[in-house]
Amino acid sequence: MQSDRVNEVIELLKPYWLKNKELSLIETLVRLTQESGFDKPLEQLSDEVIIYHLKMDQTKAGEMIPGIAKDCEDDFKTALLKARGVI
Repeated sequence: MQSDRVNEVIELLKPYWLKNKELSLIETLVRLTQESGFDKPLEQLSDEVIIYHLKMDQTKAGEMIPGIAKDCEDDFKTALLKARGVI
């Protein structure tokens, strides 16, 4: 399971790092923490912060937040019936 997380971070980090080729890995992580508003020491940065920020960085303006889109229903009636377990 841990290797899946490592692969996800690497996959998400690659396009971000390619946009900022002049930065080292540590400088890239520092920039990620600053952009995400993380104000604690770098050692306390969690994988979730990195993954979420990188996913949001690759999301176009106006697009639904990754992770929410899968739960979104366009039709209120369908959403209500699913919530009640009817469908």
